[in-house]
Order: sequence, then C-alpha cells, then structure tokens
Amino acid sequence: MVIAGVIALCVVLAVLAFLLPRLSRHPERGAQRSLGMGARAGGKAPGPLGRLFSKPFHSSSRAVGKSGSAGRRARRKMPF
Repeated sequence: MVIAGVIALCVVLAVLAFLLPRLSRHPERGAQRSLGMGARAGGKAPGPLGRLFSKPFHSSSRAVGKSGSAGRRARRKMPF
C-alpha cells in the first residue's frame, strides 16, 4: 500500500515537472519533507532498528527527487 503510494507520487511529480517545471518544486519539497519526518521518527528506534526503520523513507525521498528532476530534464530536452 505504501509502496504504491510512493510510486503514484513519483509519477505525479514527474508529469507535473514535465508540464510545469517551476511549479513542481514546491510539491516535491513537501513530499521530501514529509518523508524526512518519517525517516527521523524511524531513526529514533534503538540501535540497528533505527537504521532499518528509516531506510525506506530515505530511499523514497531519493526516488521523489529523482522523478522530479527527470521530468524537468526531459522538458529541457524538448525542442519547444
């Protein structure tokens, strides 16, 4: 369920970044901020469990950033 939500968020951000590159940065930052809060909350677990619980949030945040930048990069390569 959560994985599908992150994938859907990445797709929406990529499309938004392609259509409206400047306006896509705010939703991207908001998504990364909320994922960062989850990573910080998961990281408060003791020992190796903290790293284990925060890792999915870090990788999801990285995926959100990559999808937004990929949409803007694709827009730059278009001839119009």
